Amino acid sequence: MTPIEITTIAGTGIVLLVLLITVLFLHIRVSRLLKGKDAKTLEDSWSSLVTDIEKLDAFSKKAQEYFKNVEKRVTRSTQVVETLRFNAFKGDGLGGNQSFATALLDEHGDGVIISSISSRERTSIFAKPIKNFASTIELSDEERQTIENAKQKLL
Repeated sequence: MTPIEITTIAGTGIVLLVLLITVLFLHIRVSRLLKGKDAKTLEDSWSSLVTDIEKLDAFSKKAQEYFKNVEKRVTRSTQVVETLRFNAFKGDGLGGNQSFATALLDEHGDGVIISSISSRERTSIFAKPIKNFASTIELSDEERQTIENAKQKLL
């Protein structure tokens, strides 16, 4: 064999080796691309991805509706509880600090204030509706203070 033939055969062998390495590298990359649920072709992989995206979109819509509903319920729920204890009979010392006013309000200032006036002989309990941090029923100074304290906690 002549040197030209040997060079041609060696060159062809090198080219074949490079092509073989390239094919193996491309095979590995295509395998990674098609990795997943038994996908044999790129179309199978794409179809699987589209199905997964559709499921994810449906879940996202359900989750958004759920969170909107939760948000509505949370705004209507009690957000702050404030209690003020006081002596309703300051002058004669009969009651001690056994009387109280407790406000239960949502974030809009709607709810109820429950008051208890206690003495040795009896206890009276009052409940007054609250709308926007105010009541249509006359409030005592302690009840107004309790509502104001609750309002400050919400801010």
